[in-house]
Amino acid sequence: MATTAPAPQAAEAPAQYGVVPQGQVLVDSGPLLALFNAADHWHARVVAWLQAHPALALVSTWPVLTEVCALLARRVHQQAALDFLLWVERGAVRVDTPTDASLSQMRRIAQRFASLPLDLADASIAEAAERLGLRRIVSLDTDWGVYRDARSRPLANLLRGQ
Repeated sequence: MATTAPAPQAAEAPAQYGVVPQGQVLVDSGPLLALFNAADHWHARVVAWLQAHPALALVSTWPVLTEVCALLARRVHQQAALDFLLWVERGAVRVDTPTDASLSQMRRIAQRFASLPLDLADASIAEAAERLGLRRIVSLDTDWGVYRDARSRPLANLLRGQ
């Protein structure tokens, strides 16, 4: 009598790799700056992280893009800022469109965390996270675990493992 082979099962990722995140994630200026500046000590790590997470769709804000362009032009070269904008234009990052209420909410967030180093780009990320219901961020900053939304929920910094 022939035995029936067990049905094939999906392979599982080895435990050390954990779950591969998918969906949308907010991206702060630090990783974007490092990505377009080969001399940045975070460059290789950011490139490797992005290559390891191709299923994540990057979302950012206009204040973050403004900050990245200004700093790339100052620290690297104007061409680096133009290359960054072309990369975004080609769909590498979805630029969030703020609502009429976004600016006042960014101000409220900045006031709530006035004792912390929170600039407009950071406040725009925090505001977009609340409005879009996104809980994950890619950032070089270590203080995102301190920030809380209106419901006291922190953002998970995927790059830093926080």
